[in-house]
Amino acid sequence: MVLLLALVGLLLATWIAAGQQVRRVDDLALRNAGKTGEEWLTYGLTPGETRYSPLKQIDTTNVSRLGLAWSYDVGAGGGNQEATPLFWNGTLYGITNWSIVFAVDARTGKERWRWDPEVNQVTVRPKICCGIVNRGLAIYQGKIIAPVIDGRLEALDAETGKPVWEARVAYPQDNYTVTMAPRIAKGKVIIGVSGAEFPVRGFFAAYDANTGQFAWRFYTIPGDPSKPFENPALKKAAETWSGEWWKLGGGGTVWDGMAYDPEADLIYVGTGNGGPWPEQLRQSRGKDNLFVCSILAVKPDTGELKWYYQPVPGDSWDYDSVQGFILTDLTINGRQRKVLMQANKDGFYYVLDRITGAFISAQPFALVTWAKGIDPETGRPIINPEAHYDQNGETITLAPGPGGAHNWSPMSFNPATGLVYIPTSTNSTNTFALDPNFTYKPGERNIGIVRGNRGIGLGLGVEPPPQTLPTLPPPAPIGPVPPGGQRGMLVAWDPVAQRMRWRTPGGGSIGGGTVTTAGNLVFQVIPDGRFVAYTADKGEKLLEIQSGLRGGMGPPITYMLDGKQYVSFLGGQGTLPPPLLNAPPPPGTVPTGPTVPPRLLTFVLDGKGLLPSQ
Repeated sequence: MVLLLALVGLLLATWIAAGQQVRRVDDLALRNAGKTGEEWLTYGLTPGETRYSPLKQIDTTNVSRLGLAWSYDVGAGGGNQEATPLFWNGTLYGITNWSIVFAVDARTGKERWRWDPEVNQVTVRPKICCGIVNRGLAIYQGKIIAPVIDGRLEALDAETGKPVWEARVAYPQDNYTVTMAPRIAKGKVIIGVSGAEFPVRGFFAAYDANTGQFAWRFYTIPGDPSKPFENPALKKAAETWSGEWWKLGGGGTVWDGMAYDPEADLIYVGTGNGGPWPEQLRQSRGKDNLFVCSILAVKPDTGELKWYYQPVPGDSWDYDSVQGFILTDLTINGRQRKVLMQANKDGFYYVLDRITGAFISAQPFALVTWAKGIDPETGRPIINPEAHYDQNGETITLAPGPGGAHNWSPMSFNPATGLVYIPTSTNSTNTFALDPNFTYKPGERNIGIVRGNRGIGLGLGVEPPPQTLPTLPPPAPIGPVPPGGQRGMLVAWDPVAQRMRWRTPGGGSIGGGTVTTAGNLVFQVIPDGRFVAYTADKGEKLLEIQSGLRGGMGPPITYMLDGKQYVSFLGGQGTLPPPLLNAPPPPGTVPTGPTVPPRLLTFVLDGKGLLPSQ
């Protein structure tokens, strides 16, 4: 009997241990994600995508002791590594720019498994608009859910990496790619598409997270009005277009910003630019062109639209509204408000009521010349008349340019300081002029502007003719530009007062996402390779480590393992492809660029590892 009881006890202990090992991430776990800070289960850490961790083992008194714990070569190059890793059950999960998924032991950096989707790069590369990238994964019920740049959505067993199901979101031959991190809402995977520089009709879609079965799709642009509209919202949106827009595609792709509020039961989605860029070429001058450059709130069960807000009606400047959201509660004018916040490419910091979509406030956090402000009554921009290059036929210089005052790099919000930390560009300007020789080309990029030649142009359009370019007068200054030729800065922004509290030089203009912690810290990874920590309240630099990586850098994450707090990030480009839109290299040429392989780096207090030199 004693032996039998001992055997039963052993089996029970083994079963409990096994149960802990295979613990599933379900809807409740995602609803509570980030509360303890021990794991990193979703792209933005919390349902509100705040990237705020309550961990404080690493704080202002000891952060200077951070050292490398281990590094892992991710084995992919030819583009930016921009993904946010996930941490669950002692394992770090990551995805490379070419959608290769890997799992590594978070204690040692040893690879546990690796899955290669074997993307046909020859076929896909010409359909990639703006970089070979992938921004992250989702985890749900023992599955890692991975977006593949060629339009697939793949579910992998989290323990083994073996495929569980596959869904087809879009096809590259239809000019779509998939680059955003998926989100989970009520057992559904929500995913959008990229490619608004091509003649596409933007959309996002939902799939059953357990089976991959298609659930619903929401098109952000109305289709051919001679055919039935997919839903009443699109029928209404068609009234804000004119001409034969559907033959051009329309744009409005969903390539980044998304969040789910389980209490409101709403998914918030940002949409991209119109296609072509100038609204005149869309035959829609003076029209809002819904739902380009918009923030949408939809029900996860059906995809039904509940409200929308459009920061830049018509959007002739590639401003998009796909930058990441933060959902939180703020006390504004003595009233508790449930808000959605966004630092838009257009240079304004927006605060909206996330339940109703009502506009609350917006102020510029960077140089802005395209608009004189946002009307506080209507929430619509007061556009500088000279900014309408497609109407007046002039070549103008505007800020921000299409690179944006803030792009995809995640910001973070610290409830203790009440501040948002925004990776910001200091010189995002660009020239705009209507391409007088524009001709629509099916299956190709249709930009419609003369290519910008100042600041952060993206190499799109055609070369401008030599001339003296008029520059619009800047608005009231927001403070001195950081010294040393830095093209970027980290801005600490008070979203209630809508004003800057501090800022510090932050390296490259695009890239350098953040995470903030209860240890009064903000961690940032900068595209020139620096890993930096600042005090969250005052912006004092306490740590700077040169990682040796260059180019696209994913944002840092932090988590606890075996009683120790870690900070990890993915970064580097490896050998670069030819510049400008990842075009095939000219015959006889060799790609040039950094040769340091992309890596996943992990830091811990008193880490003794050596950063690899090559």
